[in-house]
Amino acid sequence: MTLMALGSTSASTPAPAGSPVAEAYARLTEAYGGLSVIELSAHEPTPRGAGWVGADELAAGGAAVDAFLAWDEAQIVRDYGRQARPDVVASFGLHRYAWPACLLITLPWFLHRRVPRLPADRVAFDRTRGRMAVRVEGFACLPDDPATALPGARVVPDEEALRAEVRAAVAEHLAPVLEGFGPRMRRGRRALWGMVTDEVVESLWYVAGLLGEEQRALAELDALLPGSVAPYSGGARFRTLTGPAGEDLPTRDRASCCFFYTIRPDDTCVTCPRTCDAERIARLTAAAA
Repeated sequence: MTLMALGSTSASTPAPAGSPVAEAYARLTEAYGGLSVIELSAHEPTPRGAGWVGADELAAGGAAVDAFLAWDEAQIVRDYGRQARPDVVASFGLHRYAWPACLLITLPWFLHRRVPRLPADRVAFDRTRGRMAVRVEGFACLPDDPATALPGARVVPDEEALRAEVRAAVAEHLAPVLEGFGPRMRRGRRALWGMVTDEVVESLWYVAGLLGEEQRALAELDALLPGSVAPYSGGARFRTLTGPAGEDLPTRDRASCCFFYTIRPDDTCVTCPRTCDAERIARLTAAAA
């Protein structure tokens, strides 16, 4: 499922001095205008109220998740003219949080080989303005990175160790969020982590395409998620179709379902297992044109 508009972004706030991720977040905003990232200083609290919700609040479930999902429920009625099942609303809401949240970790890794650790209490989301606020207190990097001299740096020996850091950082952030959304979603643990797998892959794939680095992203994501690496389900699962002019058309098969077909039965995602290859080729060719 493609990320739907988050809202207009506001002017960026200067990153803390010596930030290891500021350049990656700046490039994210330049490439994808629907999201900006505000870096908080070490002792600055994550924002609350006025449209903000903390990831730790979402992890707690209850009223915070109810309020968050009320936006999705109203949007579905407004845009599609029908009510959605509660589990479908919850799936939409989790997707709209997890898609940008994964980029907070995967994009600095992809661009600069730096992996921030972002427990849920260090991230807040303002969905109506398309903003995320983060406090990065530690990150992993490779031995030859100049950032090894920065506070909070933790050096790992090689690329595979850094990929393990990416998987661990995403899991650390989203595992508690899944606990908050899970009771509303009618999905088992494997299906929930399949959804996380899809958010990791499809968010970076999309933004890398905007940055002109789609081919590198395909290879990097295949190496990051080569299969069902616990707790993730399904892997990147990229494959290549052949277009009418012999061109390569990259696609993948999602590990989870967004349930959009319950709202519009004939309108499936291009990466949905329900979408046949002929239909994928037609839609990908039309999009390229």
